[in-house]
Formats: sequence, C-alpha cells, structure tokens
Amino acid sequence: MKFMIKHLAARLLTLCLCAFIAPAVADSMSAPLELGKVLKRTYEFKEAGKPTEYTLYVPSHYNEKKATPLVVLLHGLGSNPHQVIAYQGIAEQAEKYGMIVIAPFGFSSGGWYGALGQGKNFSVGRVPPDAPDNLGELSEKDVLNVLELARKEFNVDRKRTYLMGHSMGGGGSFYLGMKYPENWAALAAMAPAVYSDPSGLKKIKKIPIIVVQGDIDTLVPVENTRKWVAKMAELKMKHKYIEIAGGNHFDTITKNPQMIAEVFEFLSKQKKKR
Repeated sequence: MKFMIKHLAARLLTLCLCAFIAPAVADSMSAPLELGKVLKRTYEFKEAGKPTEYTLYVPSHYNEKKATPLVVLLHGLGSNPHQVIAYQGIAEQAEKYGMIVIAPFGFSSGGWYGALGQGKNFSVGRVPPDAPDNLGELSEKDVLNVLELARKEFNVDRKRTYLMGHSMGGGGSFYLGMKYPENWAALAAMAPAVYSDPSGLKKIKKIPIIVVQGDIDTLVPVENTRKWVAKMAELKMKHKYIEIAGGNHFDTITKNPQMIAEVFEFLSKQKKKR
C-alpha cells in the first residue's frame, strides 16, 4: 500500500510539473491592485525568513464598502498559485459571483499545506532537497498568512469565505477545513489527494462540501474519494458530489469551465451561520 501511494505521488508530481503553462500575470512581483486582472504578489513571510508569492483576482466591480466573498484556492503537487488560478472558469466565475480569489503558494510546491505533518519526512511525494525541517508547518502557516493578508486589504465577508483546492490542494482543503473550521463557510475539493481517515469529517459536520472526481483518475483513485463522500452522507452533511464519467486527474479539472461553474454556484449559496 505504501509503495502504491509513493508511486502515485511521484507520478502526480512529474505530471504536474509538465501539465501546465503559467498564465499571463502582472509583471511586478508586488503588483498594485488592478480590478478584474490576475495579479502576482509577494509578502514577507517572517517565519520562513524570505518573500513568498501568492496570486490574487479581485472582481472588476469590487466595492470596498461592501463585504465581499473570498475563495482561498490551493494548487496541486508540483504546481503553483499562478497555474491554479488559470484553470478555465476560475476568473470568470469569480467575476460573475463577485468573489475575490487568493491563491497561496503553501511555501513550497510540495508542502502539502501541513496535511502530511509539520515536518518534511512525508510518506508520499518528493521533498525538495533544500526543504526546511518544518516544511509542513510553513506550508500550513503560509495559507493562514495569505488569508489574513486578504482580510487586511479587502472588505472580506467572513461569513462567506471558502476553501477550494485541486489534488494536493484538495487534500489540503480537507485538512485545513477540519483544523480551522471557524474560517470557512464551505469547502470544495477537486480530485482530492487525501490520505487521512474520513472519520475526521465529524469535526465539520455543519460545513457544506462539494467534491469533484473523475472516475478514471489514475493518480487519485475514485474509490478513495467515494469513501469520503459516503462518510459525508453517513454524517448527514450538506454536500454535493460530481463524479465525471471518463474524467482524469488533469484536463477534467483544469479545462472544465462547466464544472468550475458548478463549484462556484454551490459555494455562492453557502453562508456561515453565527
């Protein structure tokens, strides 16, 4: 079983590194705010001792006097913020629903957002040779830092803040969703690479979740995702499951604006209660 997981994770990283082309973003690493455009930003990550990048999209009709929904978007293994925010439909749906989208790097292309532990001795994936001993901790902290940056710069609606991710980012969405439930009105996990037990969902029984999975995904087996969805049904959680017939791990997600539209539609209907 461990060999299979390592093998799948290694293939996932290799394919992720080759599968995407970074989108056109503003040239400046500290781009001033421009509405309706994908912006590449950095901030000084004090705990890491270096600048760290993130990507931002603010809808063209953003009004600072009005509380605005926020989507925190997590990339997959070997990917980065600029690639995930370029998935077909992300910016278009953010514009349609008036949502800010902010995509953190997670400190590393393979930090797993803390989902595999606070250190760097992960049981899956390839750890960068220069990774610090607290790689998982920094990956998790980066997401929280970027969330706070968004809250400081914009009038973010804390009752309509969502966590969304693909692959490693889908697993990170489950992990951070369960660890910091007070932050999220809903979760969206696309082809989630998650290796923990779904029993942890009982911690977030009241948080709605939408899950997307291709049924011939060779990197994230559909059987594992179905177990998580079955647990949601057992717990009587509000959830939606989209299983795509003939769907794979990449194009089914990255080049599927109709599916992205369904995800944003689901999120737009969720609002955190007091």
